Amino acid sequence: MDQKLSLSTHILDVSLGKPAEGVTIKLFKSVHNTWIESANSATTDSNGRFKDFKNVDNTVTGIYKIRFETKDYFDRLGINDTLYPYIEIIFEIKSSDHYHIPLLLSAFGYSTYRGS
Repeated sequence: MDQKLSLSTHILDVSLGKPAEGVTIKLFKSVHNTWIESANSATTDSNGRFKDFKNVDNTVTGIYKIRFETKDYFDRLGINDTLYPYIEIIFEIKSSDHYHIPLLLSAFGYSTYRGS
């Protein structure tokens, strides 16, 4: 039986103290040392969240990468002086448990961790 990927993300713009709405995000999985993109790319909602990633293949476990298109987000805010045009977070899913990968973002830095 195929397992459903249980993965979500949340972006908080720490320089503004609020969620980062409308950030394009893409999910990739490493399959035989090649990054395969998930069928869906999406944007964060008004709370800076996205929670409906689709499986890349019929397995849940593996090495994944979420790409956050931060340049477009900052351009919309009129913030043109930034360091990261995009941010890629690479992580490993080892079980069918839920994984939450938050991003704390500013124009010149970011942080991440495994949330709940």
